[in-house]
Amino acid sequence: MRGREIFGWLVAAGALVAFVSGYSPRGETISGPVRVVDGDSLHVGDTEVRLFGVDAFEGRQVCVRDGNPWRCGEAAANELRKLTTGAAITCDKRDTDSYGRTVAVCTDGTVDLAAELARAGLALAYRQFSDDYVDEESEAKAARRGAWAGDFTPPWDARRAGGTLPRPPPSGSGDAVSGCRGTGIKGNISKPSGERIYHVPGSSSYDETRIDEADGERWFCTEDDAIRAGWRARR
Repeated sequence: MRGREIFGWLVAAGALVAFVSGYSPRGETISGPVRVVDGDSLHVGDTEVRLFGVDAFEGRQVCVRDGNPWRCGEAAANELRKLTTGAAITCDKRDTDSYGRTVAVCTDGTVDLAAELARAGLALAYRQFSDDYVDEESEAKAARRGAWAGDFTPPWDARRAGGTLPRPPPSGSGDAVSGCRGTGIKGNISKPSGERIYHVPGSSSYDETRIDEADGERWFCTEDDAIRAGWRARR
């Protein structure tokens, strides 16, 4: 074999090795203990998973039903907890999103979690990426289940607006953010630097962050509220 041909084979082999070493198989299966983050995000074992094909209402999002606000985002997360509690969940990888999360179809062996959320009216078919759950969404809409029983903002629009859309009413204290206390954005003050950093629901450090209002830390309903008050997003 000529030297030029040998060189060509070596280059091709090297390219193949590099491709394989960096390749994450689309059909990878993930399983393990489950911890729900929000209506369409969960940890399965050590892997952070985003459900494929649906977009659930945001963790702090509020919808309107019978003229009254209700926490549709919280309802979506609770439904996902109900579907996964005590179940052996397996997820088949489809992609990786811009946050590094594994995008996957997750089931308990028989029930597709995304399909159930869409069928309950607590998630919408994410048509930007897939039409797989359009039928389940249509079923929920026809039956006026979940958010379809009233008015709502699609979760992708709620994220762009950075708020609850609409904001929940105050709950007793008269404080403008009292309706978001315990479920909203966490305004943390780093020690000893004193830097003010906010954490949105679903972010990597949200669950671990504790708010001490006696030290000046605060809850916010929207990211705009946090920014106006002098907090910055976590980097």
